[in-house]
Amino acid sequence: MERKASEMGMNRTGIMVHPVKSKETIEGSEKYAPDIPGDASLIAKERQEVSREVGGLGTVPPPNLKGMAKAAMDMLKGGRATVFVDKLGQRLGFERTGTRLYECALSKLDVFGTWAGGPSREQLEKIRLDELSHMALVKRTMEKLGADPTALTPAADLQANLSEGVPKMLADPRINLLQSLEGLLTAELVDNASWELLIELARELGHHELAEDFQRALDVEQEHLALVRAWIAAGTKLEARVGEEAAGAPA
Repeated sequence: MERKASEMGMNRTGIMVHPVKSKETIEGSEKYAPDIPGDASLIAKERQEVSREVGGLGTVPPPNLKGMAKAAMDMLKGGRATVFVDKLGQRLGFERTGTRLYECALSKLDVFGTWAGGPSREQLEKIRLDELSHMALVKRTMEKLGADPTALTPAADLQANLSEGVPKMLADPRINLLQSLEGLLTAELVDNASWELLIELARELGHHELAEDFQRALDVEQEHLALVRAWIAAGTKLEARVGEEAAGAPA
């Protein structure tokens, strides 16, 4: 690893770097009160008012019934089926993003290299292809149900907002491969939990073949999660060992 995740240097973001100036700053803040009246309750009130005025994240589009099998048509009746399609849309967007996350990780690998017990190009490439195949699985499922895989469902919109920071972090040129794995760990944890929910919904709706397909996807995602955890553990231990050796080296 050419760039360590944890490295001692001239970090000037904390106040302990300048104890005299920080003491003066604290004393000044205590001496002069804010010149604008009010507290955080006003902000909370504004949030509440805006939340009452705006609509939600959108709606799940109605199914296209043309050419659908009767079983699929029956399944799409009722609230649970609408939730199922909503969650499928969420999964579709997340798997597409997951494919791009591993593309970013491959770029980090090319720049920073790996370490003993760390990811190989073949492993990262396989996971990228797994994510892509899972996206295709969800797309096919939505099409079978007469749902529109190009639509942004409410759950998909929510997930995009929740996970916005992970792609941003991996695209940051300052972030090395080991640090990137922290973002992949976050994504894989969400991925595993989301597949579990889809399996449960599919079974409740009587779609047992879909549940089996989703279970196979979950099995693969669990392997991804175990790999990412192992890579982070190996990289972190190596970094700590290198740091200890550097600290004990003669000047």
